[in-house]
Amino acid sequence: MANQSATQEGVDVVTKTTVERPAGSVAFTLRTLGVIERVGNRLPHPFWLFVILSAALVVLSWGLNGLGVSAESPTDGATVVVRSLVSDAGVTMMLDGLIDNYATFPPLGVVLVVMLGVSVADRAGLLTAMLRAALAKVPLRAVTFMIAFTGMVAHIASDAAFVVMIPLGAIAYRSVGRNPVLGAVVAFVAVSGGHAASPLVTPSDATLAALTTAAAHTIDPSYTVTPVANYFFSLASSVILALVITLVAETLLTRRLAMMAADDTAEPEAATGGEDGTPAETEELPDLSLTDDERRGLRAAAFTALALVVAIAAAALPAGSPLRGEHGAVIDSPLVHNIAVFLSLLFFATGVAYGRAVGVVRDAKDIPDMMARGLRELTPILVLFFAISQFLAYFKWTAIGEVMAITGAGLLDSSGVPLTVIFVGVILVVSVMNLLLTSGSAMWALIGPVFVPMLMLLKVAPETTWALFRIADSCTNAITPMSPYFVLCLGFVRRYRPGAGIGTLMSLTLPVALAMLVVWTLLFIAWYSVGLPFGLGAPTN
Repeated sequence: MANQSATQEGVDVVTKTTVERPAGSVAFTLRTLGVIERVGNRLPHPFWLFVILSAALVVLSWGLNGLGVSAESPTDGATVVVRSLVSDAGVTMMLDGLIDNYATFPPLGVVLVVMLGVSVADRAGLLTAMLRAALAKVPLRAVTFMIAFTGMVAHIASDAAFVVMIPLGAIAYRSVGRNPVLGAVVAFVAVSGGHAASPLVTPSDATLAALTTAAAHTIDPSYTVTPVANYFFSLASSVILALVITLVAETLLTRRLAMMAADDTAEPEAATGGEDGTPAETEELPDLSLTDDERRGLRAAAFTALALVVAIAAAALPAGSPLRGEHGAVIDSPLVHNIAVFLSLLFFATGVAYGRAVGVVRDAKDIPDMMARGLRELTPILVLFFAISQFLAYFKWTAIGEVMAITGAGLLDSSGVPLTVIFVGVILVVSVMNLLLTSGSAMWALIGPVFVPMLMLLKVAPETTWALFRIADSCTNAITPMSPYFVLCLGFVRRYRPGAGIGTLMSLTLPVALAMLVVWTLLFIAWYSVGLPFGLGAPTN
């Protein structure tokens, strides 16, 4: 409810505000984004978008089948022909598979299992307490980096991270006498622009790993991508991006806010009190400090996490442990392949320990109630999954994706274009798409079945393609008004700058987003060129 009310507040604010129009290239960029916003607003809800795409796929498969479109598989030399959904076999598949398509949709079970544990930790208050504790006593010199890096950690709380981190960022900056607008912006770009980078494994990793596995099955039905297959790259990215955000914020955004403050002579309520444009009078927000009960709860959660990790490590230590794979393998093992189960258990155990310490969990019946309330919040995702699962099943059955992948890979291979150029092209294309379709799982479900097998045919592992998507699906989130959290951030910014509009926020987030996109892309190219594994179980290049 807090999320909805804050978002509504932001919407009301936008309709009443005159957008600033910076000069030069920034003005052109903002006009372009305005066009994208208007076009994007005309797109239907993602559920109906996939329903429409499914209907279009029926017609497309009928046409391509009639034209005899096919491709020769480079793996076994077999001819892959596009199959028509407008046929006895196609109609039978759509009717018979309706329930199974949804029930066996790879991300469905993974998300539900992970969220059972996350719901307990979230409802007990553990996740919020952890974020507040990280920012409670931040020294002046470290405040920007700490907010940025805490935003990377906050990804474990999924969308709740926006609601928690944006006001906390403002509070942290005010507590050290700096402009709270900058704190809110730094927190927002860290959570949105770097949402696929985290030092922890997040629920989103489980979802996207399952979708990547499903896409890889077009080429290799036995291939498995685990939630930790990008962990090394994600961990390094979280630190690098936090540093990039810090650098841009301290060298550019601080000056930008000071310039804004200098132009506020017509708005006394926005008068500044500091060199970086710190408002002289601002609305009071809650304190960051923790209560004694919360500190006791965090200690209980930490001890529980440590005990659980030690117990799992001890169980996996013997060479003949059932948690290991063949010949005692650790990477290719039930422990790594089912990491989502252990993540859920970790959230569950620490959430219960915290809840009991603070008095939120009084008896056993409170725990399933927490799980149920958490799963209710997943309802919109579960509805979306139904439409996505049908589309992907149809797409796979028609073999259109396989033909596109084979044809595209052949064209790229014969063109002699270097892989690094292809990688940059994929990042740019997906980054532009992300301005319109901000749901990461929905977009990966749409383009993954094409990009993953196409690059597999070019000897690029699915884990590598997933890492590409991490970059492209993240940075432009911070500049698109299509994201409800962009409007949410604007609502908080207006608490301190009543005249702020979409252009104001974009002028603050755009430099950070572009810097993150460039640096993250360069990090990927360096990582791939050196041949480092992207995560546990991921092959080297």
